[in-house]
Amino acid sequence: MSQELINRSPDLKRLRDEGFEIDVINGYALVHHVPYVNSNKEINYGTLVSTLCLAGDKTIKPDNHVIHFIGDHPCDKQGSILSGIQYTSTQQVLAEGISINHSFSNKPQSGYSDYYEKFTTYINVIMAPAYSMNDLVTAKTFRTVGTNNETVFNYYDTNSSRANIIQISQKLNGLKIGIIGLGGTGSYILDLVCKTPVSEIHIFDGDIFLQHNAFRAPGSPSAEELEEQSYKTQYFFNIYNNMHKKITCHNEYIDESNIQEVLLNDFVFISIDDGAAKKLIIDNLLESFIPFIDVGIGIEVVNDSLIGDVRVTTGTPEKNDHLSKRISFSNSVDDDYSTNIQIAELNALNAALAVIKWKKHYGFYQDNYLEHDTTYSINMGELINEDQSA
Repeated sequence: MSQELINRSPDLKRLRDEGFEIDVINGYALVHHVPYVNSNKEINYGTLVSTLCLAGDKTIKPDNHVIHFIGDHPCDKQGSILSGIQYTSTQQVLAEGISINHSFSNKPQSGYSDYYEKFTTYINVIMAPAYSMNDLVTAKTFRTVGTNNETVFNYYDTNSSRANIIQISQKLNGLKIGIIGLGGTGSYILDLVCKTPVSEIHIFDGDIFLQHNAFRAPGSPSAEELEEQSYKTQYFFNIYNNMHKKITCHNEYIDESNIQEVLLNDFVFISIDDGAAKKLIIDNLLESFIPFIDVGIGIEVVNDSLIGDVRVTTGTPEKNDHLSKRISFSNSVDDDYSTNIQIAELNALNAALAVIKWKKHYGFYQDNYLEHDTTYSINMGELINEDQSA
């Protein structure tokens, strides 16, 4: 993907064509082998790093003027730091393989028109003292660089790189995630999980995507799409495979014949109403020491309004003694929710709370309370956290 992006971006391609060692890693552009003078008045070589603004598979105008540097702080010939570009000097890991030492600021009045202008401006400032000491030094080596930058996404996650949280997001790398049930809440869980760098997403559901499903799921299908009566798994795969390359469909309900497929995952989200299937799944997950989250919504009509609760219950090998009092294994066929009341906002909330807790489990978010059951009461507006682990 690195070379494809460079080929399709005129500014990055120009840098490469002129001989600069340009590379793209995890949504950052890097130019290696930039000559500079250190505090000992020696010529060294460092790497400039910039976030990227992308529109699909090519760059657009940079949204900021700050650039990062790997190496000592560049100095003049006398060994004094170049104060004209000085900004911050804190070692920071931006992403795997990218650990910066300094950040520089040199802002043109109208900003930089493209990344060629941004990089070459900084290169000329940083390299000038070294060139004055030895006119043979150059940043143009014409060496081809590139790392094995395989990603689960079809395009770079520039949202994480712009926020400098790639290193935090990588805590989710390598995970295999199962999502059982793609109704209202399960489909929103998929929407959120597919935006993370997990290695695989396995979606399980034997239902067909019908018209009532459209009103409590993300997106807005056309009438023609509804007429196709696709499996829910296939319908959502066609949407989210545009972003995440590692989604696998399982067009089936879970029972004894296929429970082993669920147990191949590292973490499982359960969003189904079938009590018997839910008990089977949870019993097997506990026996296999696989953490999971079960979600649920209970709605009823009172005085011509809806009241009820949104629940997120976490089970782990370390904490599961609370599950029997939090999760019902009866079939939810008598409450008002099962009649397809259109409450997409509650499905979305249920999914968001579940994904936040999942991310807490893996250290993406800090988790001080270590709650394993969260309930949101609609009419009271209360969020109750219980079943704290020791």
